[in-house]
Amino acid sequence: MRSSNYSKADQAASQQAELIWHVPGLVAGVDEAGRGPLAGPVVAAAVILDDLNPIKGLADSKILTALRREKLFDEIRAKALCCSIAEASVEEIEQLNILQATLLAMRRAVEGLRLKPKKVLVDGNRLPVLDMLAEAIVKGDATVPAISAASILAKVYRDRWCTEYDRQFPQYGFARHKGYGTAEHLAALQAHGACPQHRKTFRPVTEVLREASP
Repeated sequence: MRSSNYSKADQAASQQAELIWHVPGLVAGVDEAGRGPLAGPVVAAAVILDDLNPIKGLADSKILTALRREKLFDEIRAKALCCSIAEASVEEIEQLNILQATLLAMRRAVEGLRLKPKKVLVDGNRLPVLDMLAEAIVKGDATVPAISAASILAKVYRDRWCTEYDRQFPQYGFARHKGYGTAEHLAALQAHGACPQHRKTFRPVTEVLREASP
């Protein structure tokens, strides 16, 4: 129950804040892929959906099959008002740390949109530095269609990156584990050492390199 001391001034201020927060205009959803893996860039996507051209089946990319993600990737690119995909490199991850590199990739994705949104909805609990209103939404990739679309674009883009990189370094199995620290990946690190795209500041990679050093 609200306190009876809630003044008219407080109420007016609250209503004004709500009016500011729920501004009309374009809304972009933002999400990332690749924070946890031991190798490769972290990827972020920003999507402004078209309310007049809806996309069925949008959901958190992690619960969709690879085939369904691929189909939705193409549909999102075709039907969204605009979308943008951006990266932060392994070098940036090592210089900044993975959280700051993720926020950098998110900012780049938003700045890459052809249309400037009035508000940005970001999956998670941290926000990149932006010059428009932004809101962090925990589990937004499961509840906000624009964030779901962004999660699909980021995931498919990064998975394709892993498949391509697997052709250059097939001994690591990137096409299968997508850079995550699976038993197969750790065994390959032990056998072959690190490749140029391994995140050398991540503990499993650091430990392998330490063991391999004379």
